[in-house]
Amino acid sequence: MSGGAEHEERAYVYMVRCAGGQLYTGWTNDPGARLHAHKTGKGAKATRAMGAKRFAYLERCADKSDALRREAALKKLPKAKKEALCGEWEGKNLPRLSVATRADAADILEIYNWYVLNHTATFQVTPSTLEEYEDWVDNTRKVAPLLLARDAEGKLLGYACAHRWHPREAYDWSVESTIYCAPDARGLGVGTLLYRALLEVLDACGYWNVYALVADPNPASEHIHQRLGFSCVGRTPHTAYKWGWLGLSTWWLALRSGSEKPAPIRLASPEETAAILKKYGSI
Repeated sequence: MSGGAEHEERAYVYMVRCAGGQLYTGWTNDPGARLHAHKTGKGAKATRAMGAKRFAYLERCADKSDALRREAALKKLPKAKKEALCGEWEGKNLPRLSVATRADAADILEIYNWYVLNHTATFQVTPSTLEEYEDWVDNTRKVAPLLLARDAEGKLLGYACAHRWHPREAYDWSVESTIYCAPDARGLGVGTLLYRALLEVLDACGYWNVYALVADPNPASEHIHQRLGFSCVGRTPHTAYKWGWLGLSTWWLALRSGSEKPAPIRLASPEETAAILKKYGSI
């Protein structure tokens, strides 16, 4: 599952890097959605004119009032101090990719259960247990390597993996992708980085089709899937009820095409996986 609406109120102050190097300062309660609005010309007049590219700085605040005060303070800083803040933040938050083991289950579970309790990106409503997720990690790694992104201090920023699309043998060459980012890491490019690495790993394993289920509507998630080459192949309204009725869209990406009998799936070797992750910034 990907995308969806958030149930928990949060507040952030941010600086967005624009196409010409300028910095735009603002506040938001949803970093991912706000960056998407800036990049598509729906955020602010300034970013429409300058062309928003990415977050250069993001700071969690206690509430909206705190975020507004911090926003005002940042706007008063000279450009050099703003750049120093951005440089320090970017150095700390640059994602380092690695492959998960059973020992990473607790960190993965912390992110996932936040979405269970606060977001419609998953339709699960009851939090999972550590024991369940330790087994989940082991089972997931049988399909393809489970990828992690951590910051310089080791904090988990997000994870990406794949599961069988259907249990019957004829579906062996099709998988469903799963991407989750830590709440404070959304909008930082972590999800796209993990997704691109995951797709390369799945291609190395010999898979033909990747499917993604997206809570509907979710323009930001749909934009990411479109950018990565996915096509929407179906929408079903009133599919699930979580704080209200939700729809579901199915997205499909073909990694291969043809009519020949496919070769058996094999797990990408540690060496192959390491070479792919190195391209995206492995630990």
